[in-house]
Amino acid sequence: MDIKRDILPLKDTMYRLALRITLNSQEAEDVVQDVIIKVWKQSQSESFDDTIENLQAYLLRLTRNLAIDRQRLKVNQLESLDAIVEAGHQGNVTSLMTESSERSLANAERLTLVRSIMETLPEKQRTAMQLRDFEGKTYKEIASIMEISEEQVKVSIFRARQTVKARLSRREDSDGI
Repeated sequence: MDIKRDILPLKDTMYRLALRITLNSQEAEDVVQDVIIKVWKQSQSESFDDTIENLQAYLLRLTRNLAIDRQRLKVNQLESLDAIVEAGHQGNVTSLMTESSERSLANAERLTLVRSIMETLPEKQRTAMQLRDFEGKTYKEIASIMEISEEQVKVSIFRARQTVKARLSRREDSDGI
């Protein structure tokens, strides 16, 4: 296996998946770097290439698992420091738009709202939706990456989409968007 030929082309896909889980750019970069280092170390064994059927699915599974592990660790650290109570303030998103771009502003607000709704989804739903709708993976590929059945993938995506749709509709109705 050649790192440059086989793994680096998948780096952006791995990053987007890690970012969707960690919700932090630097953390996602660290996850991808750690996965690449881990695979490089594993590739030093002669039997490594023989044990992996789908390298992309394997890398995305490693990325997902490491990102989830880091998120759990981060949450545990925050809880132990009681920082969740203090972190109740979230910064506002500001946008520099001209008056003639009201439609762009509305679309940007809606996109921000959809992203914030997706961030509140359970991890399994968020990951499945990310892989399907943003990465274009098949149900079979997602099942392999997430180590669940294709039916579970379909249910997770359906529930995620329904939740996003309902929350978006509720929010738009209450805001008059």
